[in-house]
Amino acid sequence: MINLFPISNLTHKVLTVSELNSSTKLFLEQNIPLLWIRGEISNLKCYQSGHWYFSLKDSGAQIRCVLFSHRNQYIDWQPKDGMQVEVLALVTLYEPRGDFQLNVETMRRAGLGELFAAFEQLKAKLEKAGLFDPIKKKPLPTFPKQIGIVTSPDTAALRDVLTTLRRRMPFLPVIIYPALVQGKAAANTIAEAIAVANRRAECDVLILCRGGGSIEDLWAFNEEIVASAIAASDIPVISGVGHETDFTIADFVADIRAPTPTAAAELASRDHQELSQHLNALHQRMYRITLHRIENAMQRTDMLSHRLIHPGDRIKQQSIHLQHLQDRFSTTWAHQMERKQWRLLEFNQRLMAASPNITDMERQQKELIARFRAAYTRYFETLAIELHHVHAQLCHLNPQSVLERGYSITYAANSIIVRDSKQVHYGDRIQVKFAHGTCEADITKTGDS
Repeated sequence: MINLFPISNLTHKVLTVSELNSSTKLFLEQNIPLLWIRGEISNLKCYQSGHWYFSLKDSGAQIRCVLFSHRNQYIDWQPKDGMQVEVLALVTLYEPRGDFQLNVETMRRAGLGELFAAFEQLKAKLEKAGLFDPIKKKPLPTFPKQIGIVTSPDTAALRDVLTTLRRRMPFLPVIIYPALVQGKAAANTIAEAIAVANRRAECDVLILCRGGGSIEDLWAFNEEIVASAIAASDIPVISGVGHETDFTIADFVADIRAPTPTAAAELASRDHQELSQHLNALHQRMYRITLHRIENAMQRTDMLSHRLIHPGDRIKQQSIHLQHLQDRFSTTWAHQMERKQWRLLEFNQRLMAASPNITDMERQQKELIARFRAAYTRYFETLAIELHHVHAQLCHLNPQSVLERGYSITYAANSIIVRDSKQVHYGDRIQVKFAHGTCEADITKTGDS
């Protein structure tokens, strides 16, 4: 038995009712911790202030309870008389009336404790089995060709998902795999729908779609059969179940979790307007880069064209140089002949002065002249033959002469002479030079000779 006050105080002091109630309240609150208490709601009253007042009873007793508005605003379901609940409450005393009551911190429907325990137990089991391993998560396709949705055709969440997909990618095909999303048979139908989607292999990504609700409403997505079906899926799975604050086992096993079904649709699809803007930006960038390269190529072509000498012009320059050499040779040979003639005249004068045998010397002179002329003739004939040979070689090497015989020169688009059919391909543009004029043509067929 616990005494509220020391015995000595009781013998010397008489308590007022207020002091008794205040001491009793303090004793209860300091000595009894927060407790979970199960019972049936009765006499529920919801005041305009937002506070809830009710009694919690079982077959043998009842106790008054209060749940203030700043606490009940976090309860997403509406309690009713006759409902079995579990409350986390502080045992206290309402002093003005001396009523023993419970100040409720939070409240849940009876049985949720077992559900939470089962949730944590299955979560630990699957995590140990490696179903939550990030390494096993499959990446989502960047541009899916078709999206599958596992859900009930009657849910409002499905309409939100379809609206979002229609807005982001209007022409993206969608396949609905019907399944129950609430109730005892829901887990089996969800798992079967995922298996059917994998067997048919029609989609690039699957969305598990279900709107918000209580833990019992979402319990089908906490079943092991659903987790196993998601883990075995070859198609990437997005979990779009409940609201942002709702977590299910399917969220942990799925390849990616979306906070809402609408967010799941956004993860599975790309915004076509954003893609269009990105493509336009890339097009403009490619256009600028291509134009810059073309301008650089044109400038380089202009520079090279100034440095390039046509083969015909080069042959003409060589012919002029050869003629210049021939002129120099003729001039030099004439000077040499003139010098020799002057020496011969000098020798004749010296011979005349020495009274030589003029007849013999004239004969010798005639012989020498004849020999000299013969040698001179042979020498010039040799030079003429060599000159003719060089001229023939130059004519043979002259591209213009080759063109005159019916040949042509083919240039590729980069001004490179084409010598092999492998240098050009179908659709390439080439330029053909003839003896007189040029033309352009497109390649329609190539082949080895």
